Amino acid sequence: MPDSPSDAELVRAAQAGEMPAASVLLEKHRAGMFAVALSILGNVPDAEDVVQDAVLIALRRMGDVRRPEAAGAWLRALARNTARSRLRSQVPLSPLPELRDSAEWADPEKIIDRHALRDWIWRAIGELSPTHRGMVMLRYFSPRTPSYDQLADLFGIPVGTVRSRLNEARGKLAASMDAILDAAHPDSAAAVLASAREAVETLAAAEQGRLAELAAERWAPDIGYFSGRRRVGDAAFLIRGMNADLEAGVHQRFVSAVTSRETTIWEMDLVNPADDPRHCPPAVAWFVSMKDGLVSELRLFHSPSV
Repeated sequence: MPDSPSDAELVRAAQAGEMPAASVLLEKHRAGMFAVALSILGNVPDAEDVVQDAVLIALRRMGDVRRPEAAGAWLRALARNTARSRLRSQVPLSPLPELRDSAEWADPEKIIDRHALRDWIWRAIGELSPTHRGMVMLRYFSPRTPSYDQLADLFGIPVGTVRSRLNEARGKLAASMDAILDAAHPDSAAAVLASAREAVETLAAAEQGRLAELAAERWAPDIGYFSGRRRVGDAAFLIRGMNADLEAGVHQRFVSAVTSRETTIWEMDLVNPADDPRHCPPAVAWFVSMKDGLVSELRLFHSPSV
């Protein structure tokens, strides 16, 4: 890149996987993002926290920027929206990508090519502890962006603990990313693609009445379905629930996958029957924990109905 690259050049380089370009772009506009957040929130600690949130959201969405020359305005808008969400004490759902035809739902390569994050981000996330990793992946890299309250319910911990763990995770993630700026990790993209294929295969098996067969191969014998910290079901419970939804005419469509070490998130749209459009919430995220290559724990995060 030239000595003084434009925003458009920095965005294109970041989209091509150059972490230094992303760092330069974000640092270039950090003051403007902070000013926007401060004007809304009125205090420095909250404004700094919002900027950190907005920076991680920007990293997740860098590949979706359509007007690289307007990156500054885009980053300030992220800070503004994040600050307003902080005031409302909730986080709005992120818009889902629109797919052109149903065939794309069965083609993870197309989805990954369009929405996957760069390898250096996932390597950095992989350096976090399992607890921090899971929260960061849900909060910043899930299209549905759960609120602090929703994360607290999901993991069965107080909201204050969620906030402190995310603060710790952000600092560790930043340090880890700094340490691996120049490293290449092509295995990360391959892992995300493999996970996306597994999600599509799982849904297909359920539609074909083969979920129990697939579960016997890919799920641990003692797999647990958890609500917060409480184990509420096993493999049979999960299979019955999926089959009951299908019998009611509710189908799941794959949207995206993110994975890092033993933690995976599958994003699905829920398609309700025409005669019962509010049977289920519009979307669900499968929060999957792995052990020895098998699914060992599962939590479901449902987007609220609108």
